[in-house]
Amino acid sequence: MNSSPGGLDRRRFLRGSAVAALAIFGGGALAACTSAVHQQRGNGDDNAQPVRGGTLKYGVALDLVPANILTNTGTTPYVVGLVFESLVRYPHDKLVPQPLLAKSWTLAPDGRSIALDLRDDVKFHSGRPFTSKDVEFSLRTYADPKWSAQLKSTAAAITGFDTGDPHRIVLNFEHPLGNIFDLLDTVPILDSESIDQLGTGDKIVGTGPFKFAQRIPNSQLVFERNENYWVPERPYLDRVEFTIITDGQAQLNALRTGQIHLADAIANRDLENLAKTDGYRSIRYDGAEVQFYVGANLQHPALAEVRLRQAIAYAIDRDRIVSEVFRGVGYPLNLPWPKSSPAFDADRNARYTRDVAKAKQALADLPKPPKLPLTYNTALKSYEESAQIVQANLAEIGIEVELTPVDNATFVKQLIGGQFPGLWLTDHSWAQFLPSTLTISAYPFNARKNTSHFESPAYVAAADAAWQLPDGTGPDAVRAYQALSDQLLDNLFLIEIGVRLAQAGATRQLHGLDWTKRRETVLTQAFLA
Repeated sequence: MNSSPGGLDRRRFLRGSAVAALAIFGGGALAACTSAVHQQRGNGDDNAQPVRGGTLKYGVALDLVPANILTNTGTTPYVVGLVFESLVRYPHDKLVPQPLLAKSWTLAPDGRSIALDLRDDVKFHSGRPFTSKDVEFSLRTYADPKWSAQLKSTAAAITGFDTGDPHRIVLNFEHPLGNIFDLLDTVPILDSESIDQLGTGDKIVGTGPFKFAQRIPNSQLVFERNENYWVPERPYLDRVEFTIITDGQAQLNALRTGQIHLADAIANRDLENLAKTDGYRSIRYDGAEVQFYVGANLQHPALAEVRLRQAIAYAIDRDRIVSEVFRGVGYPLNLPWPKSSPAFDADRNARYTRDVAKAKQALADLPKPPKLPLTYNTALKSYEESAQIVQANLAEIGIEVELTPVDNATFVKQLIGGQFPGLWLTDHSWAQFLPSTLTISAYPFNARKNTSHFESPAYVAAADAAWQLPDGTGPDAVRAYQALSDQLLDNLFLIEIGVRLAQAGATRQLHGLDWTKRRETVLTQAFLA
């Protein structure tokens, strides 16, 4: 069985680690764990001492879409990371939950319930104390289809909430949930009193280190220090300002001229050069991998033929995209799982290496396909560059492609609604979590309803089998993930290109930047010096 640090099996570690930490360190355990998490990455290469005060200015490519606050798309991860907190938090390099708003927990041996002990010193930005009722409210809200949250099926599998104690909650499950900690790491604790104003962006109230202060649509988002934050003497910064700068070159210019300290959409080639310049650096979001892929709408008559999709898979030059577009910051894949995943399988990832002869052979007995639309998001230059390479690759085997650029809001709407007319190119997240989370949750992969309109009882059965195991990393789980991988390779409704590690550009004045596995911005320990 896979083991956690110290030789403990993961299930026993998860049941006991938080309790042990509390027993050893008392009430200070969580602050210590939180500090350890924040020290992982993004601290620069010097020994700068923390400085209080100041305003961090962050250039972001996209405005917040308040109705998408639970979707992990666009700018929402940055906002969630500042304003909200979850019950547990994974470190960057492993799927072993650490305490956050839950200070300890006990997972039942059969995997059908969990009891969580909650912090008693946490308040919402409104001043209202955080209790077990807020956990129930947040999980129920997350499960509501209205919010289009990607892990809503896991949240909906929680069938019972015992909130008799304000600082303890017991959750009962319809069946074992191998990915329960993925859910608890993901769901932000929401304020029931302002929920109606959350979707409009008028009020964004959480328990996090920063309070939402102002939004000027398509221009600016402003956050102020939470003076009553439960971590002593944190955060260091007084204020965080997001400025909407849609163009990557404009972000680079703003960074170089001192208008911003951090930028999220600078092209990879420019980041490569920036890192060689005194006073600047590139930040790599280790542990928060995203995967590039080409999706196919199977309602398109030509794309309904799996042999055409196989030809596309053989034709794509993954190595070129990783080298030229990602600038080597990533690696090619045939499956969504990164190398850190318990589902990673080197042999299966070699099935569709580039082979023009095999691509043409797959097309040999098919009628010539019509011109296929390939939709991509204009938010990042890398999407356009990758789409152009895919277009050239497919032209080489006789498939004509028409590139269709759309803005971010339109792209997300088409992704969630399954409205792409043919092919599309983008990236996806969630594969850095347990594999079952991807195939029962993410819009492109969801076995019951996905963007491709792919339907298969065998795929549903494989996804459910992986999801309903009590242990998401043991030998039984690995076998389940192999079956799931075979479904993805055989059906190819999504054609993976490779892992891309998201990056940002920053001035060396910024220290202590951190993030979650969903790239939620964590500035609890950040400072300017």
